[in-house]
Amino acid sequence: MEAIRSIEYDRPQGLTCGIGEAWARVPDTPSLEEKRALKERIRALLEREQAVLVAHYYVDAELQELADETGGCVADSLEMARFGRDHAAKTLVVAGVRFMGETAKILSPDKRVLMPDLDATCSLDLGCPADEFSAFCDAHPDRTVVVYANTSAAVKARADWMVTSSIGLEIVADLHARGEKILWAPDRHLGSYIQKKTGADMLLWQGSCLVHDEFKGIELDLLRNEYSDAKILVHPESPEGVVKLADVVGSTTQLIDAAVKLDAQRFIVATDLGILHKMQIAAPGKTFIAAPTAGNSATCKSCAHCPWMAMNGLANLADVLERGHNEIHVDAAIGERARVPIDRMLDFAARHKRRVQASGDLAKDGSLFTHVGPA
Repeated sequence: MEAIRSIEYDRPQGLTCGIGEAWARVPDTPSLEEKRALKERIRALLEREQAVLVAHYYVDAELQELADETGGCVADSLEMARFGRDHAAKTLVVAGVRFMGETAKILSPDKRVLMPDLDATCSLDLGCPADEFSAFCDAHPDRTVVVYANTSAAVKARADWMVTSSIGLEIVADLHARGEKILWAPDRHLGSYIQKKTGADMLLWQGSCLVHDEFKGIELDLLRNEYSDAKILVHPESPEGVVKLADVVGSTTQLIDAAVKLDAQRFIVATDLGILHKMQIAAPGKTFIAAPTAGNSATCKSCAHCPWMAMNGLANLADVLERGHNEIHVDAAIGERARVPIDRMLDFAARHKRRVQASGDLAKDGSLFTHVGPA
């Protein structure tokens, strides 16, 4: 019988915050023999269906490995979508959560987009329903609407800009320099971080990521004292008390980049535990320590691993390829409107990268450097 886990998450109403309740399936763990058989079956099905697998850093390590081994990609949500858009495959299989599948469909409307489990979602997406958010925007018509990638297609369609954690600070700084006031959604921690960095006038929706919201500044400080040589890598969806202790604050890709480039052998990492697999591959020989959360107890909502990312597995991946179900559909009109703020961000990011290249402030491999703390 399928196990179901109940999950509490922040359920904002504009500027106030309540509690919502959702659920996640708890997947079975296949045996080693079953895993080998599933992987061979998936490889054959990807070829048969002219499909490519794109996986997020937070899903199971074996899905990440399979994506790499079969010519797919392991990346953050927007890069997953861009990779799928530019790939010749007719079918994209998105191992992640629902908003990632929707973003892939928005950028590739003529391709079939499948997901191992359509019920895999995100607390930020759940906590920002399109109708309530639209009413919030209507109440503040003088503000430029900026939404984070972790939102539904319908919420993106209501926005002027979409941002990711790797470019949000730069976009908001640019808008602020032009005198624009901002309505931000949904993550209050990321919004607050950007607000403090830029000085922008920002009205914040009060959502949070249930994984990052659990990191604890007091316990992180104690861990830092225990490992005084370690650098602290923090995703900006984390609470302010955690961000203040960071050596580097950045997106998933930026944190991996920092783990490779920084002259340190030990790192404390405050983001989803799924990223440690990619960090260990990218920086072999270095040690990665999970930042403290509420702990493995009844009060721990995630224990630093997203319960919805965990719904992606080898068995349901093979099943979706075999049966062709769990297809993502986005209303054409909503998709067209949602693409506008995404393209706006992509154009800005390309211009920003050219400016940084001209100034000589890029890392040696050409990637944008992370925001280095203290924050």
